[in-house]
Amino acid sequence: MVVRKKPRLLLCSTLALSLLCVGVLRADEVEFVNGAKVEGEVIARDDDSITVKTVVDGRELTRRWTLDQIRALTIDGKREALASEAATAPLASSAGDARSEAEVEALIDKLGRSQPEWWESAQLTYPKTLDLNWPEPPFRQWDNQRYIGQYVWDIISPNPSKWQGGIRLMHHLLMTHKDNPTLRTQAMNELGRMYFDYMQDYARAAFWWRAAGVEDNDSERHGVALAECYWRLGSKPMAMELLGKLQPQFSMIKLWAQMGELDKALGMADANAKGSWADIANIYAGDACRAAGQNQRAIEYYQKVLAIPASGRTARRILANQERAKASMEAVRLFDMLDLKQIPDGDYRAASLGFKGPLTVEVAVREGRIESVRIVQHQEKQYYTAMIETPRQIIEKQGVEGVDATSGATITSQAIIYATAKALAGGMK
Repeated sequence: MVVRKKPRLLLCSTLALSLLCVGVLRADEVEFVNGAKVEGEVIARDDDSITVKTVVDGRELTRRWTLDQIRALTIDGKREALASEAATAPLASSAGDARSEAEVEALIDKLGRSQPEWWESAQLTYPKTLDLNWPEPPFRQWDNQRYIGQYVWDIISPNPSKWQGGIRLMHHLLMTHKDNPTLRTQAMNELGRMYFDYMQDYARAAFWWRAAGVEDNDSERHGVALAECYWRLGSKPMAMELLGKLQPQFSMIKLWAQMGELDKALGMADANAKGSWADIANIYAGDACRAAGQNQRAIEYYQKVLAIPASGRTARRILANQERAKASMEAVRLFDMLDLKQIPDGDYRAASLGFKGPLTVEVAVREGRIESVRIVQHQEKQYYTAMIETPRQIIEKQGVEGVDATSGATITSQAIIYATAKALAGGMK
């Protein structure tokens, strides 16, 4: 579907902060080592990072980036090239062997013991009815104004404007329960998850997960995410060492593939593709192949999902994954045929299946380039940064090939990728 509109006056940045349509507070400009740029107002800067304020869909938002990610800053018309211009990989988008283990350890310790730049501007607010003793809710009882886990799930996670406040709440619980090791560990684990899922602050996520003892518990569900932190921070060897200590988990498939170890990823998937979790194993394998650019191989794995009988207690889950496999196959078949040069200027819409239902995107194409990617309709709740980072990657790469699904919201990210592919294909001459 194509919706033709007059050219927008709103600036759409190549590194937009939300739904990829960004207005400008002041014409400061940040140039990233990956070639992307964003405009806004630089409101804070220290030896390690900068904080930028911009306007997103009429709302002011702030975002912090480490100096490793930045090639140059232009403030009040004066451009300053940073030392990172010739150095390391950006923390939040690519990784590998950019840093030694000692450098990663030092970075985790330094940032983990410090407050984020946005700390003072984030308010500590929560319902007076919230039980700070963190009790387990009774079976099948839901009260998001009393139980902390339900409050985080229902109120904080679906609302990016509350993410920073949610992190402050966890820090508050750390102090409240300074004499209760069990609750402190629970708060530390949640801090790690929040810094990881909400902020993509991999150093602070790693700090708090390590404080919670994740590295020493090979069954801990956060272990794979901690390994990803190490990789994102620039140490693939640290990530691989930790993965080798953990019990096998499906989330490893995605991380192995992201780190360029596709054979290991598929080996793990194939080893689990004959049991009761075959649908999930093959979905992960297909997604891994898709991210690696092996589209035909991805289709073969998705076809395996369709061949699984949907019966018994797992029937509902299998049917849902079969729908996702169909949507994935439909989109992946379009990847090789997409050509931006054959798409007239216009805004193009299409939908794909997210976690909770259809997700619709609108893709603006101008002069043979993707100008913006907007999520115009969705039913997702736990989407974290998927709706920011996935469109950003699509614009940065000027296509859907090689776009990584956002950790913690993989299904939502895949839906954005696939809907974008369908929208672009619909616009081709």
